[in-house]
Amino acid sequence: MTNLLIFTDGACSGNPGPGGWGAIVVKPEGHVKELGGKENPTTNNRMELLATIEALREINRDDRPVDFYTDSTYVIRGITQWVWGWKKRDWKNAEGNEVQNRDLWERLHKITSARSPAGKINWLYSRGHMGTPGNERCDEIAVCFSKNKWVDLYDGPLLQYDVAVHDVPEDSSLPPMREKKEKVKAHSYLSYVHGEVYRHYDWASCERRVKGQSGAKFKKALKASDEPAILEGWGLGSSTQVKE
Repeated sequence: MTNLLIFTDGACSGNPGPGGWGAIVVKPEGHVKELGGKENPTTNNRMELLATIEALREINRDDRPVDFYTDSTYVIRGITQWVWGWKKRDWKNAEGNEVQNRDLWERLHKITSARSPAGKINWLYSRGHMGTPGNERCDEIAVCFSKNKWVDLYDGPLLQYDVAVHDVPEDSSLPPMREKKEKVKAHSYLSYVHGEVYRHYDWASCERRVKGQSGAKFKKALKASDEPAILEGWGLGSSTQVKE
């Protein structure tokens, strides 16, 4: 091994709630150091970011390349893709809102930007809870800190370290991003209360009519042609008068 090797993870109970983070730093000459800490209140994303920052601070004077494993797609995509747009927009996201966890993102960006070209960071994805020893140990550290439990952090020779930290995932590629499904605006909402059917053009008015009414029925129609089928489903004819 000629590269530095890092694993990190974060944990939080409640999100926000008590949180912890853990990291493992392995040096090519055969030395391992575990890191960890806690915050309360915090979030899972902040713990993932803090673990990343603290691990990189540990090697800030070491300009060798880094193989950095994390199970946080948020961290990887943020530091390799999104951060450039955020900076260009003065730390605003695409919707014009303040970037969440800006303080930590600025710290992480400063640390990564300060590394020399020789100290390139290879951001690698390690899917959580899949049995990868380094990831599992970081998770254990993070969870213990989040629960305010004592953690005996290792700092010593690789040969005496009981975690098979070099058993890394065969596939370290990021999973595809989930596509955001565009919400389809309803054509109308039908309500059926006490034998009368009403058409509403927003959910709020429909909800007011049916709320607390015994036997009330309601349904969203995505288009006008859906309304007859809704009426038939309620045992009413398609010629039933619909009031507005």
